[in-house]
Amino acid sequence: MSQRLQVKGTQVAVPNSVGAASSFSEATCVRLVNNGSSGRTVTVAEDNSGSTTIGTFSLLAGQTEYLQKYPSNVVFVGGGTDVQGASVGLTN
Repeated sequence: MSQRLQVKGTQVAVPNSVGAASSFSEATCVRLVNNGSSGRTVTVAEDNSGSTTIGTFSLLAGQTEYLQKYPSNVVFVGGGTDVQGASVGLTN
């Protein structure tokens, strides 16, 4: 069964620091795409304080991933402006 993408927000550059990190309007699912030529490390944190990192993963050049998270969790990347994110929903 194929899934359908429900766009819930405008695609924006993912911030580069935990202080500027975004919850993508308290999204529970974020589509991330790396439009650059270098891989990036994506970090999910509990909030903007930086006290609790939930986890990290690599987003390779040209790769797209769907990140499921809690509404209050925030997302940032370790550099560059080539990783874009948007709040989405996935339906069957």
